Amino acid sequence: MAERRFDDFDPFADNYRSIHDRNVAISGGNSRYFARMKVELIAELGPQVPFSMLDLGCGDGETAAIIPDFFPGAWIEGIDVSAQSIQVAQARQLPHASFQVYNGTDIPFPEQQFDFVFVAGVFHHVDRQYHIRIMQEIARVLKPGGQLFLFEHNPWNPATRYLVKTCVFDQDAHLLSAPYMRRVIRLANLALLPTRFILFFPRGKAFRWLHPAEKWMKRLPLGAQYLLQAIKAS
Repeated sequence: MAERRFDDFDPFADNYRSIHDRNVAISGGNSRYFARMKVELIAELGPQVPFSMLDLGCGDGETAAIIPDFFPGAWIEGIDVSAQSIQVAQARQLPHASFQVYNGTDIPFPEQQFDFVFVAGVFHHVDRQYHIRIMQEIARVLKPGGQLFLFEHNPWNPATRYLVKTCVFDQDAHLLSAPYMRRVIRLANLALLPTRFILFFPRGKAFRWLHPAEKWMKRLPLGAQYLLQAIKAS
């Protein structure tokens, strides 16, 4: 059997959004909603100034398309192991972003290049033996004082486990706990901020009145996803 390094998204690149929409429909949200929610959250936590951002595992470029709504003047470099996904991203012809294929472990940029590194739902598609190496690469390309924003699915949430189990492009995924990913980040010598858990309630209209309460639940390790924020020492 061939070694599993990175899950293959090429077969899903052209219709990734529609597949994802069907998979998460039970949650009351859609693919673009969850992508936008993540950018909105980092806008609350990060400085509202022009910056350079690395979108590691950028897929079809959806996050890069949303960034200008919250960070005018930002420049995004998107990288992904899926050549077909990069073709889809490049076809968007976003004036504030560039996309390229990379080998999955060696980030093709010099040291201290980026103010932010954004990683959403990537590490659970990568074999664990590469996690520390990739995180060290993230630390290398961050500027002093630069920040990492990493989102992952929370394996302690039953709904998350169900959605991952029933998603065609998550068949080989291995969910990663927040404590595990915190250890990986610490081994790359990045300074962690408190873990933030998100998405406790369905996103349908009937549940909107509960959503404001989620900010008070952010330390409760039962949200569907979690955000790890870390800073590179100046």
